[in-house]
This record gives sequence, C-alpha cells and structure tokens, in this order.
Amino acid sequence: MKIAKHLMAAAFSSVFAVSAFAQNVTVTDAWARATVQGQKATGAFMKITAKNNTKLIAVSSPVAGVAEIHEMKMEKDVMKMAALPNGLDLPAGKAVELKPGGYHLMLMDLKAPLAKDSAVPLTLTLQDAKGVKSTLELKVLVGMQAPNMPSHDHSTHKHSEHMHGEHKH
Repeated sequence: MKIAKHLMAAAFSSVFAVSAFAQNVTVTDAWARATVQGQKATGAFMKITAKNNTKLIAVSSPVAGVAEIHEMKMEKDVMKMAALPNGLDLPAGKAVELKPGGYHLMLMDLKAPLAKDSAVPLTLTLQDAKGVKSTLELKVLVGMQAPNMPSHDHSTHKHSEHMHGEHKH
C-alpha cells in the first residue's frame, strides 16, 4: 500500500509540475483560487523570474472568456483593482510575485466552476527587451490557498495562528 501511495504522489507531482521554462523565464508556486457554481471570476497567482528584462503582456486560458493582468493597490484608504494595459515588467533576475492583494491574473467570464485539486491551463505571453514575443504554457493547480511549498518567506503568515481546513478570506 505504501508503494502505491508513493507512486501516486510521484505521478501527481509530475502531472501538476509548477515549474515551467521558456525563453529564460521560470514560473513557480502557480495556483488559481477555486470557485463555486455561479462565480464568474477568480484570480491566478505565481512567482515569475526572467533571466533578462522581459514583460508579461497578456494571459489567456480556455476556461475563461477574458483573462487580464491586474494590480491591486491602495489609493486614499481604498483598495482599487485595475488591469495593467501595458503589461507587467519582469526585471532581469528578480522574482516578481503575483499574489492576493497585489499583482495577479484575473480569469473572468468563467465557463465552469474551477474545482479544488483540478488544474487549469494558462498561456502567458511574454515580450523581451527586443520586442520578441513568446508564449509559456502552464498547468495551474486550483486550490483555496497557495500550495504548501517549501518557502522562507514568512511575511504572509503568523506562526501563532494555524488554521486547518477550508476558510474564506
């Protein structure tokens, strides 16, 4: 039984690999928030690192009628969300984190609910400093929160608060 569990875990991790490489761009910790029936929009999040100055200029997915690169920011004590019409700069060698409350990808006009533990395809369109475009195909895991990845970034949680099970943000 242990062997079967181990093989299933290995198969699962290879099918839902969260690293992808194309045109010197690495994507890690990619996930999309699960939705319920009737919910027409959700967010997708990840860390993107480019070896050379690059720009994320578009996103698309067959599960969404519309997909956009968005930014959330505070303006006079009001949280505002807006699309980035000129794309998102990915400075050379610097990890750019797309996360709840900051930069993120919005998937709107969803064709069906995104079920927890499923995966959705995303296509990122990138443009390098010379204007050359390339695409990066991803399979993004759907969940209620970021996957439990080994991370040394403790800014997003407090050690004294441990929540288990499903909860809403």
